[in-house]
Amino acid sequence: MQKRWIRIAIAAGAVVVLVLVLIPLFVNADTFRPTVENQLSQALGRKVSLGHLGLSLFRGSLVASDLAIADDPAFSASPFLSAKSLRIGVEVGPLLFHRQVNVTKLVVDSPAINLIHAGNGRWNFSSLGGTSSSSSQNSTQMPDLTVGELAVTNGSATVSSMPAVGKPLVYSAVDVSAQNFSLRSNFPFQLSANLPGAGTLSLNGNAGPLNQQNAADTPFRATLALKHFDPVAAGVVPPGQGIAMDVDLDSQLASDGRTLTASGKIQASHLQLARNGSPAPNPVLIDYSVTGNLATETGRVNDLAVHAGSVAVHITGTARLTPQAALLDLHLAAPNLPIDQLEQLLPAVGVTLPTGSKLHGGTVTANLAVTGPATATTIAGPVEIDNTTLAGFDLGSRIDNLNIGGLKLIGGLKLIGGTGNGTQIQLLRATLNATPQITQINNIDANLPQLGTATGSGTVSPAGALNFKMNATLTTSNVVGNEANKAINAATNYLTGFLHHNQAPAATSNAARPIPLTITGTTANPSIHANVISMLK
Repeated sequence: MQKRWIRIAIAAGAVVVLVLVLIPLFVNADTFRPTVENQLSQALGRKVSLGHLGLSLFRGSLVASDLAIADDPAFSASPFLSAKSLRIGVEVGPLLFHRQVNVTKLVVDSPAINLIHAGNGRWNFSSLGGTSSSSSQNSTQMPDLTVGELAVTNGSATVSSMPAVGKPLVYSAVDVSAQNFSLRSNFPFQLSANLPGAGTLSLNGNAGPLNQQNAADTPFRATLALKHFDPVAAGVVPPGQGIAMDVDLDSQLASDGRTLTASGKIQASHLQLARNGSPAPNPVLIDYSVTGNLATETGRVNDLAVHAGSVAVHITGTARLTPQAALLDLHLAAPNLPIDQLEQLLPAVGVTLPTGSKLHGGTVTANLAVTGPATATTIAGPVEIDNTTLAGFDLGSRIDNLNIGGLKLIGGLKLIGGTGNGTQIQLLRATLNATPQITQINNIDANLPQLGTATGSGTVSPAGALNFKMNATLTTSNVVGNEANKAINAATNYLTGFLHHNQAPAATSNAARPIPLTITGTTANPSIHANVISMLK
């Protein structure tokens, strides 16, 4: 009896397999192609074209050999999406017995997706699933496309702009999945991709319902993770701007269709923000909170906290996106921050100290406006340094011989002595105006206890070349200042007598007199010259 039932089971199984094998031979699945094309076209608001349609009963799906989804004609005549195959999960019973196509799953394999951003802010996918911007608000209600699973596997996405700005960006290994997908309700989704360079992107959250007027304004909440993101390789920053970094980002995103909010943390390794800069030696940590208006493509930086040790530089302000670049109007505040902790950021922003020197102790205060395109900003405002020491740089001994038009006359401070192993800075105030072309430093007011005071202004080129005109008044309260003032007064008296031989030289004193200085060379190797020609009586 047992053997009999085994034989019956084997026979029934064989019949089922035979039926599954033979049915596709008698069912012409391609006859369902117009129905499927029409359903997808109505749901997406775009013409959808399929190749030959086959039936796989084992998988319970229809398989199209080709897929093409038309683009918005305002953007391109080429397909928005094209793929070599589309697998359509269906309910087999209604398909075979009632010739109804009830879609349960859509899997697009290895598609090529073209994303185009127009100058007016709209994307070529903005009209997906809805009506055009010119349609009446009383138009037919959005058709519904509801499937248990929607997936895109191993895709590629090309992102370009209209009109074209720069080279298109290509993202590979694009995988998208959504469960219980519906155009009319909220659904969970996951997206991952490889970015240009070695970066990766992961976005997970919930989205929907689809905005019928602009799919780009569909509400969502998601978590974004970027790993090893290189903004230059990714095309966010044009090459040659002096900006470089390797970014890991974790962010929480939320949009109600009108306002986008984002907050999170950034770790930027090898950070460089200036053409004449060099990578920061340690990773820089940044906390941020921003809000964006999707309609106007403007944003507010609520806070961008750039951490250096236990302190942070805070940046606030606004930004506006344009096809060429983001236009910034930001304010940077650094109130009485310890220099020792901020010094690691100096190379990244192009501040180079003299070779072998290092700032030790003290504080810096800055209130700077950061304006203009993000790739060519102007940074302007007051900067103040208090109670620090430029260790390893002896300013007194670096002031070169006194001269007239290049003719060295007598030994300068090098022969008298210097300021030991460093230069104390009690106060240094200046007004900064830095552009990609030149950095101007005006209204310099310095108090160096070992030497005296100095005022003036000058420029620093992008390559670090210095051109400063200063007036220094040496102190009379120490040996260095006394001897220097005596030497300078003796020199001017001698030259005065030489040029005006009928005038008796004045008695040499140590009275402080302003000394014109020129500072040339480079930030790494400055050359300081004291001139007496303008001091002649």
